[in-house]
Amino acid sequence: MHDTQARLLTLAKVQDLGKVSLRQIAKFINAEGKPQVVKYHLRELEKRGLIQLNFEKGVIKPVKKGLLDKTRSLFCSLPIVGAANCGPATVFADERIEGYLKVSTKLLPHRKNTLYVLVAEGNSMNLAEVQKGITIEDGDFVVVDSSQRNSKDGDIVVAVIDRMATIKRYREDKKNERIVLEAESTHKYHPIFIHEGDDFAISGKVVDVIKKPILN
Repeated sequence: MHDTQARLLTLAKVQDLGKVSLRQIAKFINAEGKPQVVKYHLRELEKRGLIQLNFEKGVIKPVKKGLLDKTRSLFCSLPIVGAANCGPATVFADERIEGYLKVSTKLLPHRKNTLYVLVAEGNSMNLAEVQKGITIEDGDFVVVDSSQRNSKDGDIVVAVIDRMATIKRYREDKKNERIVLEAESTHKYHPIFIHEGDDFAISGKVVDVIKKPILN
């Protein structure tokens, strides 16, 4: 993110910028005399889904993750926090948000503010049905509910192992006192075996998949 955009986003979180002029905002971020620069970067933040922006109505405010966008009540802005299998555990922290995915609420299972999005990498779960007939394929947007961390046998979860995120089917192997994370794929992937006392975490349950666009 550009330094100016980062300063504007931080400022918008602590002050109602819609009540002051662009020239005044420029002073706040040490860009005195450059209101057009401020205007440009505010529009860039809006394009990324990070702020709500309406100059005519005096609206300049950050979009809260997972909450209903009140300016367009039929849409929800979900934070994108990285990609499965390619990021450290800290990728799930708020400060590592890479942008927001604006989605119609009609396409989501619920409107919880605990939802976040991961981009699927690879095909290790391309046979796993999250919804009827909907599987997880490379490039898909995977919707995760971070409030559902007490996994049950059979759940599809985001697990953090050795500081890496992976999407797998959660299985309880009580006979052998272990947890098994299984791939469900047209390709062969070995399962991951975990002892209950190992240092690993469940970051949430996969609740939906927004398929990547197929363009002609």
